[in-house]
Amino acid sequence: MSLAHALLTSLQEKSSSGYDLARRFDKSIGFFWRATHQQIYRELARMEAAGWIASQAAPDGGRTRKKLYQVCPAGRKELKRWAREPAPMVELRDELMVRLRADAVVGPLGLDKEIERRAALHAEKLAAYEAIEARDFPAGAELSREARIQHLILKTGIMYEASWVAWSQEALAVLQDAKG
Repeated sequence: MSLAHALLTSLQEKSSSGYDLARRFDKSIGFFWRATHQQIYRELARMEAAGWIASQAAPDGGRTRKKLYQVCPAGRKELKRWAREPAPMVELRDELMVRLRADAVVGPLGLDKEIERRAALHAEKLAAYEAIEARDFPAGAELSREARIQHLILKTGIMYEASWVAWSQEALAVLQDAKG
């Protein structure tokens, strides 16, 4: 996936200034696809040059150079083309797994602290996702198709973080087992 497609998706949801887009991105797509604000602005310029988006001076821009971006027909066509392509499987590449293998062959390396640190980070993100779920997708609420899809995406994050918390507990139990 390219950043351009993530931005097209976000702009298709709502036309925005670059600043507002970057802030919205951080609170939604940014949970699954990271980008700095500088990368977002560079990509907006490329997308505009490609004819995928257009900008105009924002009504509230005053003397600033604030622009309001919206998706053009060519951008919508590109987003549809990209979305229909098969998505590659994400490969797990985690240095901690290699360190655990090293622990298995050379003996205890004191990885407990790192696993505890990571478990806390995953638990924190899990709590944030669960708070979003409680706020935006209350149990029993009648949701639109769009909202149900957004909830599915959030559930992926919840399951991912919950699995890391559970795995961390199991890993700590194994590392702390004196039977080694």
